[in-house]
Amino acid sequence: MTQPLNWDLTRNDDKIALRLTGELSRNTLLPLWQQRDFLFKTEGQRLEIDLADVERLDSAGFALLCDFLHDGSARYAEVRLLNPPQQLLTLADLVNLTHFIAAFTDN
Repeated sequence: MTQPLNWDLTRNDDKIALRLTGELSRNTLLPLWQQRDFLFKTEGQRLEIDLADVERLDSAGFALLCDFLHDGSARYAEVRLLNPPQQLLTLADLVNLTHFIAAFTDN
């Protein structure tokens, strides 16, 4: 059974924190994709994307995260990917994007 994707966006003076929970897959990501302009309307701050509560990630979810990281790095002073699940790291390895993802993590 597909778990819904939920997110919480918190803004303060120095950062924007996006916390994702549930399943990040082709079946669940459309609402988040439709809100991306709202997410990226601010420039100059720090963006943190926390994946600690992501239960499942497929290739479409991986592509969405890569798009967010790419767009975010053009708009924000710093972009961090927190608590990347093993599924994300495995997909990055499979498509030769390990170094790209590593640039946004502490791993």
